[in-house]
Amino acid sequence: MGWNPRRLPAQHGRTFVVTGANAGLGYFTSEQLASAGADLILACRNEARAQNAATRIRERVPGASVSTLTIDVADLRSVAAAAERMLALPRLDGLILNAGIVHPPTDRSVSLDGNELVFATNYLGHAALVDAVLPVLDRTPGSRIVSLGSLISRMMDSSLDDLQLETTYSGWKAYAQSKIASQVLGFDLDRRLRSRGSQVRSLVAHPGYSISGLTPRIRGVNDVTGGKRVIDGLQRVLGAQGKHQGAYSVVRAALDESLPGGAYVGPRFLVRGAPIRQPATRTSRDPGIAALLRERTETLLA
Repeated sequence: MGWNPRRLPAQHGRTFVVTGANAGLGYFTSEQLASAGADLILACRNEARAQNAATRIRERVPGASVSTLTIDVADLRSVAAAAERMLALPRLDGLILNAGIVHPPTDRSVSLDGNELVFATNYLGHAALVDAVLPVLDRTPGSRIVSLGSLISRMMDSSLDDLQLETTYSGWKAYAQSKIASQVLGFDLDRRLRSRGSQVRSLVAHPGYSISGLTPRIRGVNDVTGGKRVIDGLQRVLGAQGKHQGAYSVVRAALDESLPGGAYVGPRFLVRGAPIRQPATRTSRDPGIAALLRERTETLLA
């Protein structure tokens, strides 16, 4: 029997943390997990927006269990503080590494720690968070980590040998590199977890071509103008879908017990469709690139 994103397995008593959960894919991932009965922690940079998202979930999912946690994944001190709170949880069944910059700045910017901002937000903060909270994942039977990949990994490639892009910056390059690094992280985590006998599974999901104008309007979460809805509506011919549909792949990666660690999940027709297991790019699964990225990550986090 195939996976039905509208009939999810019951998740009562299970706890999930979703970073960047106040809007976009993160919000709809959280709402769908809440609809299955999970206890949701919305881990967001802006507390007011997180509280709004929690309110909207409670309105749309009666009885939903939702709380918030402040974290700025581009600020390693904020990551450490949030991780400390997460370590105090009695259990953590799923960590969804969703937060990120989708529209990178035209000019290179840096985080509070001095790292290229897109890389710091989309990848480095999440790598630090995972390392810090592995103990609570390890003690939770059947726990999972889901990294957010992107279709851009199929359109652009990078050996990840210039992480800071100090002289070669472009917005597209920064975004592509950060998402390739996120995919590399997800698959490398799975290899490392299995090598030490951990039961934690690490999977990677991508949302296809998911855009705001095809997404339901939710106050304070997805406030899209009529003009943008018209423009985005024209992109249906290119296979675009709403972000609520893009979240289906993330939720399946988080919940489907038939998926092993190291699985890659995305829309059936690449840009849209029901979530299925797919092949990832060679770069994403390359152990050599993963080892180089891990070494440089450890240096940046030291």
